[in-house]
Amino acid sequence: MAARVAALGGALTTGPADTVRLLLPLAPDVVVMDVRMPELDGIAATRIITGRAGAPRVLVLTTFDLDSYVFDALRAGASGFLLKDVYASELLRGIRVVAAGESVLAPSATRRLVSHYAAAGDGPAVPAPELSGLTGRERGVLTLVAAGLTNAEIADQLGIAVGTVKSHVNALLRKLGLRDRVQATILAYDLGLARPHPPGTVL
Repeated sequence: MAARVAALGGALTTGPADTVRLLLPLAPDVVVMDVRMPELDGIAATRIITGRAGAPRVLVLTTFDLDSYVFDALRAGASGFLLKDVYASELLRGIRVVAAGESVLAPSATRRLVSHYAAAGDGPAVPAPELSGLTGRERGVLTLVAAGLTNAEIADQLGIAVGTVKSHVNALLRKLGLRDRVQATILAYDLGLARPHPPGTVL
């Protein structure tokens, strides 16, 4: 089924709250969000949009490849981050991936995340209290998600069915109050459950 897509950027001059109000009747599956606009902060708008129940997923598309934009967009709840110089085919693929509940990051954004957490050191070795509600299997799946493995790769590594992996992923996202794999990856690094993996890994 085709995804309903809304794009916010360029000439849009409403504030974040008005933007959410305008989006609601459209019921999009994916919002393609610009970061820098005349009067609208795309990061703030992303945070408001993703904070609502049943919210559409947000794919940030920007000209500016800056650390602050990458981290702020993902922490605000964006499910993807791409640069405007991507080919149209890559953008369409990114929209489809995000609409399907997965995440997509520009290679440069992935490198920045790896570099950031590598510079921060190993982090705590003991599981944080936030993870106490997860089963051992769910914690293991979270670690593999943060390492950039797909559901099929996780299933192969753990010797379980892909459907079982999907169930574990959905369960850990629900228990941790997360929207998608990008947020799960960030949390895993923040809590020291995951370690930086080689550049070029796709989340």
